[in-house]
Amino acid sequence: MSNPTRRVGGLPPQTAIDIPESYRAMPRWWHEGSAWLDGLPDTVAALCQRWKLTLDGAAMHGSNAIAIPVRRQREPLVLRVAPPDPRSVEEIRALRFWDGRGTVRLVDADSATGASLLERLDGERTLARLPLHEAIPTIARTMRRLATPAPPNVPSTATIVRERAAELEPEWEQLGRPFDRRFLDAALAATATLGHTESTLAVNGDLHFEQVLAGTREPWLVVDPVLLRGDIDYDLARILWSRLDEMDDDDIQRHIETIVREADLDRGRARSWIIYRAVDYWLWGLAFGLTEDPVRCARLTRVVLPSRRRSATTPASG
Repeated sequence: MSNPTRRVGGLPPQTAIDIPESYRAMPRWWHEGSAWLDGLPDTVAALCQRWKLTLDGAAMHGSNAIAIPVRRQREPLVLRVAPPDPRSVEEIRALRFWDGRGTVRLVDADSATGASLLERLDGERTLARLPLHEAIPTIARTMRRLATPAPPNVPSTATIVRERAAELEPEWEQLGRPFDRRFLDAALAATATLGHTESTLAVNGDLHFEQVLAGTREPWLVVDPVLLRGDIDYDLARILWSRLDEMDDDDIQRHIETIVREADLDRGRARSWIIYRAVDYWLWGLAFGLTEDPVRCARLTRVVLPSRRRSATTPASG
């Protein structure tokens, strides 16, 4: 069996990292090449020297960033490094804004290298590992915890919707009308509502179970947030579709009601967000050749749409 990691020599032992082969195999590098990856050990060594860090465990990673357990004296931290692009800059900005309120705490950062030094959370314990009856109300309360007044110069959920609305029907046509027109029409109707909002609250535009980790300051803390302004239920559909396979149709309705209650949302507007985001991602997934998520989005839309029609005469909670 081959070694799953690649050790880079020539560095001080306390800063010599093993780059997981699974990280090297991420699709991003197919298109961008390996130059940044090849320079990563030297980058990490320089950051460790600058911030007085020593390695304290094996590196972990997602599709974009690598996270390396480190210590500064006796303090356990995580050094997160990603290619220095606009997304990494915005993630650092988001963490500075929330300053540990419901999110991992940012200790230091260097936008030029895409590096952030973070408090250490328990990477083995995420909300994805909790049963849904515990994970759903927890992520709903997290959604509300992050909802503080947002800075005015961040993207608005309403603007995102207005800009995307004009693209939905052309994409549906280009893909050969892959689903019934009523689903597209429902999404377009939702954009008419969601393209305007009076909310100026902070929103995490990338909220799902895998990115909420167990902490010590607070029981659960968000990592890799995306700072938006507007409706906090922006990512409600993603919360549902990411674990949809664990739910029957009645479960879906019940979990929606739990999130509406625990996050203090308007029921009708929350359902509009689910429909719009599910159809939006359904189209995106088909365009990029995904096979499983479009099926989940189709099911989620079908379950929510009839309930939405029935609820037209039901006062919305809020």
